[in-house]
Amino acid sequence: MTHLATLLPVAARASQPAAHLAAHVGAQVSGLSGAGCVGATGRVNTLCSAPASIHIPVDYLSFLPILIVGGGALLLLLISSLLPKRSRHGLYPLLTMLIGAASAIVTIPQWLHIDHHGGSLTVGGQILFDHFSVLFLLLISVAVILGALFADSYLRREGLDGVESYVLLLLAAAGGMLMAESGGLIMLFLGLEIMSIAMYVLAAYHRRREQSGEAGLKYFILGAFSSAILLYGIALTYGATGSLQYNEIAGYLASTTLVHDGVLLAGMFLVIVGLGFKVSAVPFHFWTPDVYQGSPTPFTGYMAAVAKAAAFAGFLRYLDQALPTQQANWRPAIWLIAVLTLLVGSVMAIAQRDLKRMLAYSSISQAGYVLIGLQAASAQGASGVEFYVFTYVFVIAGSFAVVAVLQGAGEARNDLGAIRGLGRRRPVLALTFLVFLLAQAGVPLTSGFLAKFYVIEAAVERGQYPLAVIGMLAAAIAAFFYLRIALLMYLDDGAGAGALSGGAGVTGRLAPAGVGAGAGAGAGAGAPAGGASMGGGAAGGSAVAAPAAVADRTFVAGLEPVPSLDAEPASVDLAVAEVLGATPAEGDPVSLPTAIGLGVCVAFTIVAGVTPWVIDYARHATALSTSGLVSTQATRRTGRPIASSSAVWTCPRGPTSTDSPPKV
Repeated sequence: MTHLATLLPVAARASQPAAHLAAHVGAQVSGLSGAGCVGATGRVNTLCSAPASIHIPVDYLSFLPILIVGGGALLLLLISSLLPKRSRHGLYPLLTMLIGAASAIVTIPQWLHIDHHGGSLTVGGQILFDHFSVLFLLLISVAVILGALFADSYLRREGLDGVESYVLLLLAAAGGMLMAESGGLIMLFLGLEIMSIAMYVLAAYHRRREQSGEAGLKYFILGAFSSAILLYGIALTYGATGSLQYNEIAGYLASTTLVHDGVLLAGMFLVIVGLGFKVSAVPFHFWTPDVYQGSPTPFTGYMAAVAKAAAFAGFLRYLDQALPTQQANWRPAIWLIAVLTLLVGSVMAIAQRDLKRMLAYSSISQAGYVLIGLQAASAQGASGVEFYVFTYVFVIAGSFAVVAVLQGAGEARNDLGAIRGLGRRRPVLALTFLVFLLAQAGVPLTSGFLAKFYVIEAAVERGQYPLAVIGMLAAAIAAFFYLRIALLMYLDDGAGAGALSGGAGVTGRLAPAGVGAGAGAGAGAGAPAGGASMGGGAAGGSAVAAPAAVADRTFVAGLEPVPSLDAEPASVDLAVAEVLGATPAEGDPVSLPTAIGLGVCVAFTIVAGVTPWVIDYARHATALSTSGLVSTQATRRTGRPIASSSAVWTCPRGPTSTDSPPKV
């Protein structure tokens, strides 16, 4: 087959004289022959990497973790088709953990290879292989292991055990890895869609809960809109720069002055909106509380960890590597989004009575801190972002795992009243949850404190003092609802509520409002002589009155019993869940896989908060030195290497001489 490269110039020069065409074709064939690509018969006889070749050399090591998790998903499907339907329990989560472990182990030779040979663009410039991508490959691999550990006991409890959920976990991980390794906007969008489609199904996976199906539908519809917006922004970026590759976009903008940059600005804004949806940045966050509340709890933690990590990796790739010359345009936008995200997430979390919705707004607030590091547009900011995202995976996955244990079958109890007195009843589980809450609040000796410190430090070094102050104020606001939960866990079921109410106290067990016959009598009988009767126990058939109307007492936020949002108490299937009148909820015993996962998360949260090795790892990953990256495809196309001009990554630490605070 005649080499295609000899035909393309012919079509482009169809109007030129035949002599010129013949000379050009002869030169091309001569060049290919000299490179050993074309034999005497005029056909390609070897793998060719000459400048005019269409063959693309593939470095499989650069994306081996993606092959492992993607191939592992197909392997699980194959195994499930060969085994009997009722196979041994624990097989699929075990295989998923082994696949995640294999993917994590492969990142070691990847890191060493980059240490010796440097970063590179491979697979036709579509895969950017560097320390930054290896860090996120490791992060997502660890998230796969944690997701399999936490999902096992939940799926068995809910009667959903099967191979499908683990296949979806692996496919979502493959998409997230592809986003982190993307060398251009096409691969970024492809990875985003692979990850998103799998997560839409995970959100709606609990087929017996109406809220799960609703969450999946909301996530799908709004996610489709965000993908369309992102794709439109990619198209406008291509129209403004003529390329979809990060290094080529950066090179074009560095060497060209745009007289009219409206198309580029519109494309940049739309890409920020599309990625902002995935990280739950305000004002693109409205889907987050509903989806987090309705999705199966372990999958909620997995989505919060992987989706945010992959989306922030895409943010860093696009803004810091493709648009370093446009910082004056995109930094003010990120500044405003970061402020809104911090304040809205922290304030709205205070008003929540549902644990999952509270953690959803908490995740929105945490995204605001990551945006602070992104807005800094420096090596210090990038390393702070990587450290924050890396440590956040362990904290958020562990938090939702604790909630999954406490809520019981059918996710019957998600209200804050379910955790009252947990420190007395289950002290180890309460201590575990306390560590995660303190880390999210940014208390010293936890990874959350250092994460917030590094991103705020990056903002200060770039002269963003107002943004740093807003970040610290948001942390103080958020500390209120984190410490409120901690206080609830270590209060006695009765006297503690009265102590917080500021009066003599309402003792006894509190029944949810709306519980019918029998519950009211029990509440009335259990009330002490000196306290207010809850619901009028004399009326045996009457419902329990709302706690807010009892003896004109004002309950502290979170202390009043809140019925499950999954269903009305009278309609809960008793075969699936316990009657909701039991307050606080006892929850389920902690299974061995869940205990192992929680132990790992707690250990990492503490170790990363007192040792510097994690931030050192992130700083090493930030030193991408993209000025040394050579696109092999660009070399073949032009005959000379093309290097990226993204100088922000080579900045060792702190601001450069040209740094100036953006004007908002």
